[in-house]
Amino acid sequence: MSTPGLKFHVPEPEVRPGGTPDFSNVPIPPAGSIARPAVDTPPEAMRELAYSIIRVLDDDGVAVGPWAGSLSDAELAEGLKHMMTLRAFDVRMQLAQRQGKTSFYMQHLGEEAVSCAFRKALEPGDMNFPTYRQAGLLIAGGYPMVTMMNQIYSNELDPLKGRQLPVMYASKEYGFFSISGNLATQYIQAVGWAMASAIKNDTRIAAGWVGDGSTAESDFHAAMVFASTYRAPVVLNVVNNQWAISTFQGIARGGAATFAARGHGFGIPALRVDGNDYLAVHAVAKWAIERARRNLGPTLIEHVTYRAGAHSTSDDPSAYRPKTESVAWPLGDPIARLKEHLIKRGVWSEERHKQAEAETAAEVIAAQKEAESHGTLHAGGKPSVRDMFEGVYAEMPPHLRRQRQQAGV
Repeated sequence: MSTPGLKFHVPEPEVRPGGTPDFSNVPIPPAGSIARPAVDTPPEAMRELAYSIIRVLDDDGVAVGPWAGSLSDAELAEGLKHMMTLRAFDVRMQLAQRQGKTSFYMQHLGEEAVSCAFRKALEPGDMNFPTYRQAGLLIAGGYPMVTMMNQIYSNELDPLKGRQLPVMYASKEYGFFSISGNLATQYIQAVGWAMASAIKNDTRIAAGWVGDGSTAESDFHAAMVFASTYRAPVVLNVVNNQWAISTFQGIARGGAATFAARGHGFGIPALRVDGNDYLAVHAVAKWAIERARRNLGPTLIEHVTYRAGAHSTSDDPSAYRPKTESVAWPLGDPIARLKEHLIKRGVWSEERHKQAEAETAAEVIAAQKEAESHGTLHAGGKPSVRDMFEGVYAEMPPHLRRQRQQAGV
């Protein structure tokens, strides 16, 4: 009897370009239906939270359930402004890249609530170890847009002196660790920083960020081991936007269970949250951050969202997914949902929203004009060649001193 030949398996997304988008495999529980455990609940007593989705806003824009009520109307209006600012910022910088003013850009379309809401749950001194799609941490934290644009343009006022790829910001003051293009490295860095904070008896916690694709990296699992073993005061975020560049989440084994469920094997509390619900993201972030600050250890959060735009300005998503897929995404648009909620509350209106859109666009355009006055990729001021040699060694070695002299700087 002959043995059949082995077959190599490659996971396939359920729909390809030209097909009809189908998210029926994404179970959406009713808003307010998921219990909110006490902060000190042991992981084994809340395993079910890794398999559902915590939601606060219902289909009518009303906040319901035990996770509601963590923010005032004024704070929610501020959160709406942050998300609108990030979206307007994206539009202008995307256009600037197409005009040749910068080499590269990555937008956040559809994911604005994740970073903007999470940032408002942190305290000054806490440190984020982000990916390239968490600029909302800076926007919501009050970081100057002009400085962000200077970095994108690599101009004479670029705080990183032209050394980093555009959108790879860094600011210790604003709790934003320098971004690494090698994804998942920031997870182990976040855990290490959090362990150091605990060793020093500090009060500051860390937050690590990866996308769904990066959960397949070995650094992800190494970080989970150390976070669990040493009860590091860290919140580990997985932004599941359904696509890792051009590969769907199944390549990272997202279909095997949930990304949040990976925390179970390490004894880490794990939750899934509606990443397009600003109120839910903030409530879950606040819960996890309190756990970390009370020495209760790490928490893994899976933010269920959708990358509505291209991966970057170098990507064409129509090559690997239906053009209408973002419209079919069942969790909607985070800005539209928060706007509807505030209108229901009687503290916002369609007219006020249009006014806010115009004001936000004007602020972003003004910041862009100021940044461009200091140079863009192909015009105006540039970082000094001398900057190449500075800030690398505590004491510059002789061969670099010679090179600097040869460069005439």
